[in-house]
Amino acid sequence: MSIDWLYPLTGVLYLLVAWHFWRTRWHGVAKVAAWEPYALLLPLLLHLLLLRLTISTPEGLELGVGNATSMVVGLTVVVYWLASFHMRMEALHAPLALIAALAVGFSWLLPAEHLVADSGTLIFRLHLLIALLAYSLFTIAALHASLMSVVEKRLHHIDPQQAGLNFPPLLTLENVLFRLVGAGFALLTLTLVTGVLFSEQLFHKPVELNHKTVFAVLSWLVYALLLSGRKLWGWRGRVAVRWTWLGFVMLLLAYLGTHFVMEVILHRTGGE
Repeated sequence: MSIDWLYPLTGVLYLLVAWHFWRTRWHGVAKVAAWEPYALLLPLLLHLLLLRLTISTPEGLELGVGNATSMVVGLTVVVYWLASFHMRMEALHAPLALIAALAVGFSWLLPAEHLVADSGTLIFRLHLLIALLAYSLFTIAALHASLMSVVEKRLHHIDPQQAGLNFPPLLTLENVLFRLVGAGFALLTLTLVTGVLFSEQLFHKPVELNHKTVFAVLSWLVYALLLSGRKLWGWRGRVAVRWTWLGFVMLLLAYLGTHFVMEVILHRTGGE
């Protein structure tokens, strides 16, 4: 039975969520409807079902750039949705739902052509889960940093049309940002450590100094400097936003960017 119909259905549901929260949270409607905390749940469940049906195969995991992007974004939505019950993050519903819709469409357009064989071992699954959680937290952090920029601009350039926007205070956003970056940095550190120590078991070869390794280490260094700058020199505001995005771009280039070039542009496939 074809599952192609699940892609547009999931994408449309995400777009409806994005439209609703853009129309409300970004246009001054402060009242929270009883159903809104669960608005992401239906498209998220369909998204997770799609990932289950398309990634896991008897031969291994299909982790082409489309599936990998969709998986990272899907887990990002899971982490964000759970965190939203404990933090004021509803302003990110709209951009994150839009990104999720695009990720689902991306995985639909790009066939899964990167089979990772022998992916059933416990160490591999733990390594993959830790890496995905790190990606997810840094994705939320990057979106959160963008929201901080919007709020900061509002403070310096008052726009009557935006006066009623229901955003948390800048200091609250900043504290949440560094909590996200701190947790993501810990997971990224674990990812790099397990990748180095268990490279033979994970990838059947020693650690290589390739583009993926270089960008991953550069990302780790950027986030390490950001957290150190926060602790030692009180970095905040625009400096924190810029360093957060710089680390995120490095992280994207470490995996998704390089795989996009190899699979889509150079048409090179195959497992690691």
